[in-house]
Amino acid sequence: MHRFKELEIWKRSRLFCSEIYSLTSKFPESEKFGLTNQLRRASVSIPSNIAEGSSRQSNKDFSRFLQITLGSAYEIETQLLIANDLNFITNSELEDAISELQEIIKMVSKFKSTLKF
Repeated sequence: MHRFKELEIWKRSRLFCSEIYSLTSKFPESEKFGLTNQLRRASVSIPSNIAEGSSRQSNKDFSRFLQITLGSAYEIETQLLIANDLNFITNSELEDAISELQEIIKMVSKFKSTLKF
């Protein structure tokens, strides 16, 4: 079992989640139950799956939750691109968010590869 609060990937993804909430707060009200909700849910999923996976008794189970985490990250990337296409976020905001997301993806992937099972 891992202490998720000590994992850098959990800390960083938690901060990223806050950034997504801030970014989506500027989306049109008509997107409240659309893209805003989708992005927020997917961003919450990242640190949540890391935390839940860390409680599992085996590294194999934890690895499965990290794979779900990666899926959420790629979902966010797609949704950010769509938000940019719709002019809800600027190119700069898109680049910043995707840059941070890519770092999280790398960290999760590397951590996942170190789990022995």
